[in-house]
Amino acid sequence: MAVAVIIIVIIAFIILMLILSAIRVAKEYERGVIFRLGRLIGQKGPGLFLLIPIMDRMVKIDLRIVTMSVPPQEVITRDNVPVKVNAVLFFRVIDPQKAVVEVENFIMATSQIAQTTLRSTLGQADLDHLLAERDKINQQLQEIIDEQTAPWGIKVTTVEVKDVEIPQTMQRAMARQAEAERERRAKIIAAEGEFQASEKLASAATVISAEPIALQLRFLQTLVEVASEHNSTTIFPVPIDLIKPFLGKVKE
Repeated sequence: MAVAVIIIVIIAFIILMLILSAIRVAKEYERGVIFRLGRLIGQKGPGLFLLIPIMDRMVKIDLRIVTMSVPPQEVITRDNVPVKVNAVLFFRVIDPQKAVVEVENFIMATSQIAQTTLRSTLGQADLDHLLAERDKINQQLQEIIDEQTAPWGIKVTTVEVKDVEIPQTMQRAMARQAEAERERRAKIIAAEGEFQASEKLASAATVISAEPIALQLRFLQTLVEVASEHNSTTIFPVPIDLIKPFLGKVKE
């Protein structure tokens, strides 16, 4: 009798363990891909569901967005400048069944695709284009990577180039170029200022030539401006009319 009780307890315990092993719970952001005797039968979740013990096997897939840092890549741009570029990739699983069946490790595969795409795409761009048009390059990278990972049930939402490391020699050359550009703009602005000033002076000379007394008044105004500075310089104005007879004799 005791042996029978022990056997019944063992059987009950085994049945209880099988029932517990059949119960599965998937969170809101998880899906369970079910295989029955090696064959894909579909996905379940979120919430509570049952599996057939021993026959069914479940692979859980997280549907949340994954943030992946792409390791720094050595890239030679189209204008033969070596740069080191790293990026960050945001993607999520939209088809759990494809993510399990079509690729062995979708995270590793996506990482490798991102690295190769980063090298090939940036190698076709000039350095100036890489530095100035970062948004267009990010959009291009996102489209290329998303197209290649779509058969795996992966949706790439964003690709951002984080940093572009330029050699020191190239940085010095770019600094000299920027300095030369600033000097060029400064010279152009100074030349435009001289040109505008010469036009104003020509207009002023035309007005003064029509009224000779205006030059004398301007001369006296200048004396007032000099005297207002409280300096020790003494200036005696000499009317131009007193000098004109002497100028006439010199010409003779």
